[in-house]
Amino acid sequence: MLDRCNLRCAYCMPEESLHAKGVFLPPQNLLSDGEIEFLVRVFVELGVHKVRLTGGEPLLRPGFTELVSRIASIPGLKDFALTTNAILLPRHADALKEAGLGRITISLDSLDETVFRKMAGGRGTVREVLDGVAAAEVAGFKCLKINTVVQRGVNDRTIMELVSHFRNTPHTVRLIEFMDVGNVNHWNRGLVVPGTELLKAIHDRWPLRPAAGQYASETARRYAFEDGAGEIGFINSISEPFCGDCSRARITADGALYSCLFSARGTGLRDKIRLGMGATEMAEEIRGLWSRRADRYSELRSRLPQHQPHVEMYRMGG
Repeated sequence: MLDRCNLRCAYCMPEESLHAKGVFLPPQNLLSDGEIEFLVRVFVELGVHKVRLTGGEPLLRPGFTELVSRIASIPGLKDFALTTNAILLPRHADALKEAGLGRITISLDSLDETVFRKMAGGRGTVREVLDGVAAAEVAGFKCLKINTVVQRGVNDRTIMELVSHFRNTPHTVRLIEFMDVGNVNHWNRGLVVPGTELLKAIHDRWPLRPAAGQYASETARRYAFEDGAGEIGFINSISEPFCGDCSRARITADGALYSCLFSARGTGLRDKIRLGMGATEMAEEIRGLWSRRADRYSELRSRLPQHQPHVEMYRMGG
């Protein structure tokens, strides 16, 4: 919904990738609030009941709280979430709760300030993110998800500190394998720390057991600490692809529908709206696109040519 961000995380929007002109979309190319609301209503009518707003950094969008309020009022929407780097949350958390936002996921890759700054492109601080966590708690968002992208030789040595910090809280750390999303993040398999490796290391220190109530289309494999200190999740899309169970559709900031995080091409919906396509026609368009999807990139990764083009993560979220 917005392709801009106040950080420059190396796995998403590295600083060196932004020197060319025209990297960010001009405002007229972005979906308007009304267009976003229109699409959410269509998806809900099609049976979707979970919606997440991502970026870039969504809190940079002017009038964001009003957009949240408009979406939260849509009948049939049961689960409404936001993914943010949390730096702007102290300004917005109360208003977001009042507007009807249900859940917040916060990106935090390390509590080590040097490691954090390296991964965030020299912008932001750990303190700012933790202040955002605190602001969300005070506003009434009691069970946050903390997303951590793990890279070997970068932040893997700081993971135990992060897990320890959020144990005995209602929040769930989710450790994410470094993914080859986009074209600019210098991905290579040698930087991937398999989730099973992290699971063993954490289990050896704090015994874990599979969490109850998991369902097939969840991206994270959840485990509970046996001492009752909460949960932790592992998103292993590189080492354990889950294409067959994926049920997520993504809309980019400029209104293209992607049925896979790793897609090279999407289907533009924005111009169809601007040319007058109504809700019924749009629903048929989306139903047809979804019924024809055949995405299996993660399962086929090792058999595909290297350097496959992908849509950038900051255009459609992770």
